[in-house]
Amino acid sequence: MRAVRHGAVLAVTCLALATVVSAMASLNVALPDLARETHADQTQLSWIIDAYSLIFASFLLLAATLGDRFGRRKALLGGLGLFAGVSLAATFATDPDVLIALRAVLGIAAAFVMPATLSTITSTFPRAQQARAVSIWAAVAGASAVLGLLASGAVLEVWSWRSVFWLNICMAGVALIGTYLFVPESAEPGKQRVDVVGAALTVAGLGVLVYSVIQAPEHGWGSVRTLVGIGAGLVVLVGFVAWELRHPRPLLDPRLFRHKPFAAGSLSITLQFFAFFGFIFVVMQYLQLVRGDSALIAAVSVLPMPAGMIPSARLSPRLIARRGARGPWTVGLLLVATGLLVLAQVDAGSSYWLLVGGLFPLGAGMGLAMTPATAAITDGLPTRLQNVGSAVNDLSRELGGALGIAVLGSVLSAEYRDKLDLGGLPAPVADAARSSLAAANHVGRATGDPALVEKARDAFASGMQLALISGAGAAVLAAVAVSLLLRRAGKTDTVAGETQDSGTGRDMARSTA
Repeated sequence: MRAVRHGAVLAVTCLALATVVSAMASLNVALPDLARETHADQTQLSWIIDAYSLIFASFLLLAATLGDRFGRRKALLGGLGLFAGVSLAATFATDPDVLIALRAVLGIAAAFVMPATLSTITSTFPRAQQARAVSIWAAVAGASAVLGLLASGAVLEVWSWRSVFWLNICMAGVALIGTYLFVPESAEPGKQRVDVVGAALTVAGLGVLVYSVIQAPEHGWGSVRTLVGIGAGLVVLVGFVAWELRHPRPLLDPRLFRHKPFAAGSLSITLQFFAFFGFIFVVMQYLQLVRGDSALIAAVSVLPMPAGMIPSARLSPRLIARRGARGPWTVGLLLVATGLLVLAQVDAGSSYWLLVGGLFPLGAGMGLAMTPATAAITDGLPTRLQNVGSAVNDLSRELGGALGIAVLGSVLSAEYRDKLDLGGLPAPVADAARSSLAAANHVGRATGDPALVEKARDAFASGMQLALISGAGAAVLAAVAVSLLLRRAGKTDTVAGETQDSGTGRDMARSTA
């Protein structure tokens, strides 16, 4: 049997991870270009970004279970191959609805890739090396979104939004070859039938919930259609929990969340990425459409965030080893909230240094909090269920990201429409300006009305401020929840990701094994 090259395995899995994570954020930098070329309105732009995240989150548990049963290497190879193929098809799309559908299929491919990356690391690396490998994985997971923005901004300088999908193809192709050459197979064969009903309930519940939130600005947050949709989505998700509790072989046993570090990790990741990806969605439009930056300048402008994120993610395991998880973890989440509150002060005429003052603590907080949260989730399960643990971690990220884009994007859109004064304009012009800031900029220039452009930019900045305050609230909620859940945890409860009561995690996991 060929010896495992751990360095190569880590490099390949991190590249595969970066491929699917960067795709969640990289298209954000192309939104103004997309709006101009495809005539997508603000709601369609939200769907182009969120279709990927929503389907990604919805299929994670099913994809993780299939990878667990049939092989994680197979899941990586199949997922990366599908990802490259669909990205190629997207380069020929001209209609926003077609692009939304293709992004949804990309989400299915990503759902097979992401859980397989972390579970491959935790099932392949010796226990003594896992904490370091997981910290690197967490740093890549956090930084890939911003690095994807930077790479996309660079290629957009010389080509259209289609270049973003060509970037996907290149990254997926290299990761596919690396997986074939270096990643060993790992699986848990002989398992039971897949919980198809549980998977269907997940997809239906999340789909209805996120759809209702994204469409809320169109119909009104207090409309019957919006409230019924959100209520129906929540009811289906409650049904999913009830089904999983009674199923002998569930996709995810809800009883696992009795383990407090596991629950804290899941909630923390969800709310962190709720704030993070919602922020990315609104700030990329602000930089290009309000400040007037090019795609590359907009991407470079957010580099203070990974500059804080990467070193803090590497520092996090050492701080946890000395002080326990609760302190550094909570401080990280409060730094995220602080960064977002600073960024919420930005308006159409703000200095770039105000952006820097928010971006650096936001990145540092993300890096500090991600490692203990990720480790708490993966160490809550035994080795045979690492793909399930990885899926819970990834589900928390993608669900948080999908909801963040949906909720913060809807808050932005609703506030933009409410604050935009279009009195005296013909109805067709007003409707076009109200559909998105990109359309308002185009209409203002076409009609020679600079006042319309300024009004639209001010309205967008007002919407962004409200969205970022909402994101900061989510981060504060996460900090309070983590502090309470770990209030009785000692230093050994989560040291570099090792739970104090690993037997508890094993006992609760037996029903899913």
